[in-house]
Order: sequence, then structure tokens, then C-alpha cells
Amino acid sequence: MSNLISIGLSGLNSSQAALAVTSNNIANVATSGYSRQQTVNSAGALQNIGVGYLGTGTTISDVRRIYNSYLENQLQTATSLSSDASAYLDQITSVDKLLADSSTGISSVLSSFFSSLQTASAAPGDVASRQLLLTQAQTLSNRFNSLASQMTQQNDSINAQLTTLSGQVNKLTANIADLNQQITQLSAAGTSPNSLLDARNEAVRSLNELVGVTVQEREGVYDVYLGTGQSLVTGNRANALSVTPGAADKSQYSVQINYPNFSSDVTSVITGGEMGGILRYRSDVLIPAQNELGRVALAVADGINSQLGQGLDANGEFGASMFSSINSAAAISQRSLASSGNSAGSGNLDVTIANSGNLTLHDYQVTFTSDKAYTVVRSDGTPMGSYSLDEDPAPVIDGFSLKLNGGGLAAGDSFKVIPTRNAASAITTTLTDANKLAFAGPINATAGTGNAGTGTITQPTLTGKLDIYDSAALSEMQGALSNSLPVKLVFGTAANGAQTYTVNDAKGNPIGSGSIVPGQDNKLTISVPMLDDSGDPILDADGNPKAFSFDTSIGGTPASGDTFSVGFNIDGKSDNRNAQSLLELQTRSTVGTHSGTGSSFTGAYASLVERVGAKANQAQIDTSATTAILTSAKASRDSVSGVNLDDEAAGLVKFQQYYTASSQIIKTAQETFSTLINAL
Repeated sequence: MSNLISIGLSGLNSSQAALAVTSNNIANVATSGYSRQQTVNSAGALQNIGVGYLGTGTTISDVRRIYNSYLENQLQTATSLSSDASAYLDQITSVDKLLADSSTGISSVLSSFFSSLQTASAAPGDVASRQLLLTQAQTLSNRFNSLASQMTQQNDSINAQLTTLSGQVNKLTANIADLNQQITQLSAAGTSPNSLLDARNEAVRSLNELVGVTVQEREGVYDVYLGTGQSLVTGNRANALSVTPGAADKSQYSVQINYPNFSSDVTSVITGGEMGGILRYRSDVLIPAQNELGRVALAVADGINSQLGQGLDANGEFGASMFSSINSAAAISQRSLASSGNSAGSGNLDVTIANSGNLTLHDYQVTFTSDKAYTVVRSDGTPMGSYSLDEDPAPVIDGFSLKLNGGGLAAGDSFKVIPTRNAASAITTTLTDANKLAFAGPINATAGTGNAGTGTITQPTLTGKLDIYDSAALSEMQGALSNSLPVKLVFGTAANGAQTYTVNDAKGNPIGSGSIVPGQDNKLTISVPMLDDSGDPILDADGNPKAFSFDTSIGGTPASGDTFSVGFNIDGKSDNRNAQSLLELQTRSTVGTHSGTGSSFTGAYASLVERVGAKANQAQIDTSATTAILTSAKASRDSVSGVNLDDEAAGLVKFQQYYTASSQIIKTAQETFSTLINAL
């Protein structure tokens, strides 16, 4: 009788355990990372009855976790990729809309600016048209400021997100280390702590949502690593992440991993997860977009200012800048960021824009090999060469030059040079007086009243380009033009297919001569000595007389004695020659000319919008693809490890029947025993 009861009890225990495991599966159907479990039974020990062996029931040998490591690894990788793509898409969508939308982008206000310039050029004496142009200029600079501000805010948001995410990573890694310890302790007894194993896998999956990691299993313990092998978890010890301002660029936070005795910057090796996505966006999109926007702002400000410096305003004076100087003291000092590891007392670098058209959208790493010598490497990895601070003039590198500002430098000191990064936020409209818009050409030509021939002359242009930011040079040139002009071209008799001419100064003294071919266009360059207010020659630093020159063209056939006078233009209100030159900037290739070709203002901005838009479109495709991969990986994992309620319900019925049958064994034993007792 005892054998029957023992066999029945073993069946009851087995069925009860199976019912408990099945019920636990059903209860955890919605638990993230849960792997379904099942009991594993084995037959009890055999009993020798002389003629053979009888079974003694069943025993539970294990509660097995249904788990496939390959499918789990697939899920972890897919989670990392999907989270990375989603974070990248979230970031780039906002800046794509910001740049492309007509109500927030540059294209519409830039077109409005040139439209107002065209109106003002058609009526250079109309003060209202001039004032409208200044209003549009203010709108344009404000739009640059607004775009730059929103990009800066996005960069600040990324810094805040990195700080938050690193804290979440640290909580998960600490949890994984703690689970490693618990699993090791419980596994020592020879049993498998299924729930803890599931919890650890789920913690790793959650970690992959934040940052891409790889896992190596070592004697049942998970060691967790970042991108190129930086250890986040080793056994029961976790190494925390921290987020700090960058060593060179304090506005861009970097991620460090902190070991017991030192810290290491891991920003460049982080891939995958939300952190990987926003860091990838920052380096691939945000920084280049800020640089490109700044480059366009610099080209617009410098191009328009420089052209205004070539003309006369309504007051008969050389023009004033419409926008702030691209090489103000504040601007040149903020384009270089000293590394926090530089030697004590080291100076900074002033970065001066020498040619706004040759600027690129890259940053530059400047490393000193001595107190004077330095090397420059562009952010795309291109070495730009080796230079010295002693070189005079300073070498121009992609449109900018470097100069030491205070202190000294030592070998190993380094700087991050950002020639264009802050330009869009710094541009302002400084001109407020519409009469100071320089629409007129500085000199003009008139034909003599008694000319008898068919000769014509084009309006002259100064050959040298004046620096609008050098007020002393402008003042000197204005005085020289006023004092040295007019000059008169006097033509002689044509002979042997040529016709001579002389150039006389205001007093009738000859200062030059030459010849033309009658009947065709003849381009002439006339040099004129520069005179001061007393009529004396203006001398350069070496004591040599200064001169200026202008270009003009003679057409037709002047008669002997015909004259053309070139004088200082005193009627700046009715002349629009320089305004027409300003209009040409709308289509002239002035941005990115370092490669031999370039783009107009609108073309350069359109290229920025196109690049960001293409990346945004690719991000959308990547997000859809990685989401599909994640869905597939999760379905594959759940097909093996997930809880199927229909299967579990069938299991409940099956194990309930097993339990009832085992109960009948015990009941049969009891009835048999009672029958025997009653018979005695």
C-alpha cells in the first residue's frame, strides 16, 4: 500500500509543480523580458522485487527556462540600432523643418532683401526705397540670429539629454552588476535562478535602448562593454559614465567612463542606442549645419559690406558697412577654443577671416610642436600643413589666418578653430541712415562738349578694391580722388591704324599717354598720382608717391582734339552703378570658392537645406528599416521564449488531469487498504 501512496504523492507533487509553473507563465505574460518556463520530470528510483524492477513514481529534476541565446543577441542588437535611428530622426526632423520652412529659413528673406535692393537701385534717390532695404537687411540678420539661436538651443538640449541618459545607464549597469552577484551565489547551489536571468537580460536590453553595448558571458556572469571594448560592467563591479564639458569646446559635452584610478573619454566610440543616435546627429548634422549657416552669414555680410565700400553714398562719401564687421575684436577672439590641457598661462589664438569666399564648413585642430610651430588638421581628416607664428604675413588656411593673442605657447598645446560656427549668431545690421547706402560709383566720365568724332567712353571703375573696414584708407582715398581729379584724356590724329592720346591732370599737365585702335573697343587702365589737400603727392611708408588707377574703355573713332574727363562723382543720389554691382551678388559665386568653384548666397543655403533634407529622408528610411528588424527579432524571440496563453491554458487542463489521476492512485490505495482491514 505504501508504494501506491508514494507513487501517487510523487504524481501529485509533479502535477502541482507543473500547475504552479504554468500559472506563473500566465501571470507573467506581459512582463518584459520574461522567458516561459517548464518543469522537467524524471522517473523515480527502481525497486527490485526479485522477478524484476518496479517504478517508484516521478521526481522534478528541473524547472527549465525556455531560452535561445542567439535570438536574444539578435534582439539586443536590433534594440540598439532601432533606438539609435529613432533618436537621430527625432533630432534631425526639427532642424530640417527649421531650415526648409519659408517662415523660418533664410531663402525667403534673402530673396526679399535682393528684391528691395532692385527696387532701390531703380530709384537711387528715393529715400523710402532705401529705408525699405535697411528694414529687409534687419530682417535678414534677425533671421540668421534666430536660426543660430535655435540650433544652439538644440545643442544645449543634447547636452541635457546626455546627462540624463548617462544617469540612467549608471542605474542599469549597477543593477546588472548586482544581478551578476546574486546569480553567481544562487547558481553555486546547482540550480538556475530563472527570474534573475530574465531580469539581467531585460536590463541589458534596456541598456541597449540607451547606448549600444556588447556582452560576453564568463562562467555565468555578464561582462558589458561599450563600442571598442571599454568596460561598463565586469563581474559585480560597474564603471559609471559621466558627462562633462568638452576639453576644447565647452559647449559640446563629452561622455567619460570612470574607472577606479582614471577616466577615459568615450564620446567618439559610443554607437547605438539613444546616446549613439544623438551623438551621431550632433557630429554629422548639427555642427556642419551651424558651420554652413555661419559661412553663409559671413559671405553675405562680407560680400555686401565690401561692395558698399566701393561706392559713394547720397552724401558723396564712401559707403558705410551695412552689417557688423566680420573681423571685430570679439569675433576673432571667439573663433579659437583652447584645450583645457594647455600649459598654464598659455595664450589664445586670434582667427581673422582673410577671404570669406574660401571658408569651408569644417572645424580645425591646431597643435603646437614648439612655442611657435604648429600643425593644422581639418575635421574631415585632411592635414593642412605645418606653419609658424613667426611667418609675416600670417599664412592663410582655407580663408583664415592665425595670430597669437597674449601669453605664450608650449609644445603640446592645442586649439579647436571654429572659423564660421558663431557667425550667424553674431551678424547684426549696423547701418541705420539710408542716405549712407553707397549706390553710386566713385568716379564718372563725361565727353567734352566740343567733341566732333564718334568716340565713346564707358563709365570708369577703380582697379583696386577698397577695404571698407579700414576707415583711414577710405578717408585717404576719398581725399585723393577729390584732390587728384578730374583728369582729361586728349586724343590726337589717327595714323597708321593707331590714335594717340595723352592724360592731363587737373592743371593740364600730362601724367600719361598711350594709343588706341580707332573703330573698336579699347580697354584702358589709367594711373593717377594721389594728391593731398595741398596738392602735394601722398607718399607711402618708403617715401614713394602713391597712385590709384581706374579701368575704362574707349570705342568708336575720336576726332583729333576730342576729350573725355574723368572726375570724382559728386552726384551719388542719381547714380546706381554700385547698386547694380550689389545686385550681381545675388547670383555671383562667392561662397566656397576654395575648390575652384563656388555658389551664390542662395545656392549655398539651398545646398545646406538639401543636405539636411537628404539626411532626414535617409533617417526616416533607416528608422523604418530598424523598426521592422526589431519587430522581427522580438517576434522570433517570443516564438521561442514568449508565453502563449492558448498553450498555457491547454497545459492547465492537462496538468489538472494529471493531478486528478494521481489523486485517484492515492484513493485506490486507501480503498484497498480499507478493504483489507475490513476483511481481517
